[in-house]
Amino acid sequence: MRIETPRLFLREMDENDFDALYKVLSDRETMIHYPCAFDEKMVRGWIERNIERYRIFGFGLWAVCLKENGEMIGDCGLTMQIIGGTIKSEIGYHIRRDMQRRGYAKEAAEAVRDFTFETLPFNVIFSYMKYTNIPSANTAMSWGCRLVDEFEDEVNDITKVYAITREEWNRLRQAIEKGGSS
Repeated sequence: MRIETPRLFLREMDENDFDALYKVLSDRETMIHYPCAFDEKMVRGWIERNIERYRIFGFGLWAVCLKENGEMIGDCGLTMQIIGGTIKSEIGYHIRRDMQRRGYAKEAAEAVRDFTFETLPFNVIFSYMKYTNIPSANTAMSWGCRLVDEFEDEVNDITKVYAITREEWNRLRQAIEKGGSS
């Protein structure tokens, strides 16, 4: 599986991606909105879970790589998450700190959004995060999501939930085709 965007390609990750992914998930600043930065065991488990997701669902978090040189700079993909007590399809993303603020998370998430609505039966895609994670919320809104829920929980204190429906995506695509921007 490979998804391409103007500057990136997304592919299934494997054990060989450990070093690149460790740079992302072990960084305290990048993971500030998580309970903790990941250690080696957690990163290896992250890769193993995604390989298992590919096998079971045909999707998961994919390696985000630069087209220009193939360098892995993060992950982005679709996973099934428990959000507010219900299992929902969710797009998540992590981009290495030195590559942030360049639009890569938006570009990757848009590609995953399009892949999801073009090939899978989901009618809504979610993105959720800790209420203090303003950059992630802004990214979710940049690829078409709107705030749909907010609730208290043990992990995030307050979790914000963003979503885009298939109908909203179709309207967005039509606007882009008529000359708008994504």
